[in-house]
Amino acid sequence: MAKEHSVTFNFIMNFILTASSVIFPLITFPYISRVLLPMGTGKVAAAGGVVNYFSMVAMLGIPTYGIRACAQVRDDKEKLSRTVHEILIINTIMMVVVYIVFGVTLQVVPKFIEDRTLFLVMSTAIFLNVIGVSWLYSALEKYAYITTASLAFKVLAVVLMFVLVRSKEDFVIYGALTVLSNIGSYVFNFLRLRRYIYIRPLGNYDFKRHLKPIAVFCAMTVANSIYTNLDTVMMGLMSGDTQTGYYSASVYIKTALVGLVISLGTVLLPRLSYYIEKGMKEEFCRITSHALRFVVMMALPMTVYFILFAREVIGLISGPEYAPAAMPMRVIMPTVLLIGLSNILGMQVLVPTDREKKVLTAVVTGAAVDFVLNLLLIPYLGASGAAIGTLAAELAVVLLEVAFLKGFLKEIHQKHWVWPYILAVVPASAAAIVVHILVLGNVGYFLVLVVTAAVFFGVYGVILLLQRETITMEFVLPYLQKFLPMRGRDRN
Repeated sequence: MAKEHSVTFNFIMNFILTASSVIFPLITFPYISRVLLPMGTGKVAAAGGVVNYFSMVAMLGIPTYGIRACAQVRDDKEKLSRTVHEILIINTIMMVVVYIVFGVTLQVVPKFIEDRTLFLVMSTAIFLNVIGVSWLYSALEKYAYITTASLAFKVLAVVLMFVLVRSKEDFVIYGALTVLSNIGSYVFNFLRLRRYIYIRPLGNYDFKRHLKPIAVFCAMTVANSIYTNLDTVMMGLMSGDTQTGYYSASVYIKTALVGLVISLGTVLLPRLSYYIEKGMKEEFCRITSHALRFVVMMALPMTVYFILFAREVIGLISGPEYAPAAMPMRVIMPTVLLIGLSNILGMQVLVPTDREKKVLTAVVTGAAVDFVLNLLLIPYLGASGAAIGTLAAELAVVLLEVAFLKGFLKEIHQKHWVWPYILAVVPASAAAIVVHILVLGNVGYFLVLVVTAAVFFGVYGVILLLQRETITMEFVLPYLQKFLPMRGRDRN
């Protein structure tokens, strides 16, 4: 096998990839939102939400199950190849079924008929997700390749957006470019398969061994998607494209931040699955403990800052036409922290230890909460109602996962480990608010955000250093010292 990179290296690669998913849209979304206006962005968001459902069914929960299954046999090329063949064949059969159903819906659902071309273009994501076998590359921890290929396609898509999207009628082109940006590199994933597995048929396939776990992961994915995509779909059907545009603007910020927060969790699943398979419990507990602290350290300040300055963020990124999006953004921001925690507790602890049914229970509960609240609140509160439903759903998921892991959490954590982050975020918030009121006044959105972010996160980081917080001292400080004068080096 190729050299195994450290978790830190994998995290850095995945963080770069995730950051690019934030930075590139930050470059394009202000332009796109002003060209397409809320109705155009709403159409693409609604179509993307619908296609995500079809893609979710076609994938059968394989993106998560495939990582675990392949990570457990990655040291044996023949076993790995047979596992990939079996999963890919199952996946392809389901994709054909899904495309047949999708074709029928395009003929009978009025909303789909109205924007049929957009739906057809964006449905290419279903095919690309299947042939991309991204789960294999994650299981093998090929994060350097994943990041490089994805960045290349993001750059290409950004350039094409500015060249081709010129009027509000170009929403179909924008839909196509979002697919290219997100998963266009999956074509190369398929072409590179022979580097890691045998392409020739191996025979003696055992499809049955995958069916039960895939069914559980599929149900888990379906339920999870209800409160990640259903709100957008229900907004489109119940409140129209304009309210959906407002909501998509608020969710866009949240989604970008969530991606940054779960960057570490994404690279942990294959490594933790490997540790469990090899019986390395001490390493499993150590990494999980650090991961939880890391999530809170990152997510808590992000959540608070973007609640405080939601109006300025929406104004800068989407423009004054999206001002109503500030309130739903404030409501939905705590989900950044909640999703970060549930990602570690569920996908990185329960799943590697073969307790995915517990995750399914939590996710189904969250989905039910989200559906009921959306149904009750969207007609009256619009985008804010959808945000409340999503917040309640994520809270329900985290509370259930904490209950399932109560004993494990006591084992890996000391008491009061959250307090350093709370003690740091309070004065950081106060400092940013004071600077905004007393110094910045009514200056432009960009300057307000640059200065207040520097003050907020600067104060937050300094206070963590003064408290000698665990993650800061073990991981952050050593990197800072590389850029600071080191007196000890002169003595040696």
